[in-house]
Amino acid sequence: MSENQIAVLVLEDGTVFKGKAIGKIGTTTGEIAFNTGMTGYQEVFTDPSYYGQLLIMNTSHIGNYGIHHKEQESDSIKIAGLITKKFSNGYSRASANGSLQNFMEENETVGISDIDTRSLVRHIRSKGAMNAIISSEVLDENELKQKVKEVPKMSGLELSSKVSTTSSYEVKPENAEYKVSLLDLGVKRNIVQCLVERGCHVKVFPLNSSKDDLDSFNPDGYMLSNGPGDPSAMPETASLIKELVGGNIPIFGICLGHQVLGMSQGLTTEKMFNGHRGINHPIKNLKTGKGEITSQNHGFVISKESAENHADIEITHLHINDNTVAGIKLKNKPIFSVQYHPEASAGPHDSRYLFDDFIENMKISKK
Repeated sequence: MSENQIAVLVLEDGTVFKGKAIGKIGTTTGEIAFNTGMTGYQEVFTDPSYYGQLLIMNTSHIGNYGIHHKEQESDSIKIAGLITKKFSNGYSRASANGSLQNFMEENETVGISDIDTRSLVRHIRSKGAMNAIISSEVLDENELKQKVKEVPKMSGLELSSKVSTTSSYEVKPENAEYKVSLLDLGVKRNIVQCLVERGCHVKVFPLNSSKDDLDSFNPDGYMLSNGPGDPSAMPETASLIKELVGGNIPIFGICLGHQVLGMSQGLTTEKMFNGHRGINHPIKNLKTGKGEITSQNHGFVISKESAENHADIEITHLHINDNTVAGIKLKNKPIFSVQYHPEASAGPHDSRYLFDDFIENMKISKK
């Protein structure tokens, strides 16, 4: 690829940015979003929760430390496209396995660099989430404006089936104390790893699994993973989780798993104006009064009003910036969930105690 090859970004509202092509030469579409993290770009790009999104990285330099195979959260890049200010073809880390450019080409990921990302993010901050198109092969703005009108809205899209495992698999430590059935809505590898590190034998199940499937592992607890798309488009999954809740076995939900757990209890979800994406989001734990800096990636949220008006739901965590629901628990049941990512890869580890809380619930339940 020529370093001077032009690429064009066109937003749904007609706004146009011109820059340089990065990654694969081609065309890609999706909902545009931005991430405020200053590190961990490989973990972000391979997070299945980003499936279908054109991602703006707010930090100026991307690619400068290359990629490393151990830092992937799934088997491939999951973002639909990359938008950045400065893109580095070279890298400085001695232990890196290769460049981000080669990684993007191998994963057929289209991107654009050398645009004013601060101006772009300010535009989205004021106008809200919208679809967009990036192309380094079609440079006619009018043609791209027509193409972006054909992109489906994120609201109403079920995307978990695009990233969930197609067959179950197991991960276990040498001396497992607990067994966890994990429902894969788009799980990150570090969620499984955080459970394994705490003595859990984890069996990961596909999205379309039944309660009998999950129970066939004879689990001590259920894990509901993160994932992409609109939770309101997943009524079958909410029905499954309602069955799981009825069994009174400990449950821990993260991100999309948190939202669908809420739906299973009659709570509603809402599309956010911009969403939360980054590794510096402040959360308040209402039970301890302590603050946590957290890793987040979501464009939907549980309705605070529906949670407050539910007799059996307790709100346990709130996002300090906008007071949105960041965690819930079911009263009188060993079941809880959070909107953010306690495995935090990349990100701070302030919230990894939640895995310990899940272990404690399984320990008590086993007794």
